[in-house]
Amino acid sequence: MKIGLVTVTFNSEQVLVDFLKSVKEQNYNDYCLYVVDNDSKDNTIEILNGEKDSKVIFNDENYGVAYANNQGIKWALKDGCDFALIINNDTVFEKELLNKLVDAHHKYKASIVVPKMKYFDSNLIWFAGGFFDPKKAYLNYHIGQGEEDKRQFKNDFVDYSPVCCSLIHKSVFEDIGFFDEKYFVYFDDADFFYRVKKNKVHKTLFIEDVEFYHKIGSLSKSREQIDNSKYSPFFIQQMTKNHVYFLRKQQKLFSFFLLFYVFVYFMLRFLISTNYHKDVKTFKLILVSYLNGLKIKV
Repeated sequence: MKIGLVTVTFNSEQVLVDFLKSVKEQNYNDYCLYVVDNDSKDNTIEILNGEKDSKVIFNDENYGVAYANNQGIKWALKDGCDFALIINNDTVFEKELLNKLVDAHHKYKASIVVPKMKYFDSNLIWFAGGFFDPKKAYLNYHIGQGEEDKRQFKNDFVDYSPVCCSLIHKSVFEDIGFFDEKYFVYFDDADFFYRVKKNKVHKTLFIEDVEFYHKIGSLSKSREQIDNSKYSPFFIQQMTKNHVYFLRKQQKLFSFFLLFYVFVYFMLRFLISTNYHKDVKTFKLILVSYLNGLKIKV
């Protein structure tokens, strides 16, 4: 079964070489790498131009992660791929990754297979399954995050996974569609997996026996460069706006009550969390981002 590995680059020169090395070392032979570059300004393009075995799209501007992933997925499906493996290029992984994901698909009859993911150069878990928390307006959460990996989490079906590494069968896209391109970044994965959950046709399987490492935040810039303890303005803007849009998309009475709840939640986080600057500028950013989420056409 042919796999189309889809990755989106944006100023990825610092991580791309290690990622490409992991891809080339795979023991699974029937795959093709599809790279979509969102107008990188560093040496990413030079690195990609040297990759003769990859198919690359060079966008003339940064269209966002969801849009770029869709470009790669559609190209892979057009080429006859049975799966799209949506994968970050700030990752490194073992030689058997593709074999293990496909084997799990066959064994468990799962349309989507996702591996255990650890923080780069450590034995700490970043992801060992995921779920949506109704108590926090269906915010998505990672199981086991920050725990030492003692293989305490076993193979299991889950509701959510980041698309940092998600093997997705082509039938999923046929049934629920592609990523919502109104999400520039953040919540595009939550939206997709929530649609899978509501569809009730496809199952998402977490598998634990995989060595996979993620260089967290190396591309998304969720933290400030000067003070790494604080969320960046870009992160605050996108997460706030997209959470509001995500709730509005559900088109249920309960979700509209959650819009008020999540506004209070944002304000409390601003007041309590040490990840925010306690200033007028940040408060206005949260408020404006919330209002912008209300303006997005559903």
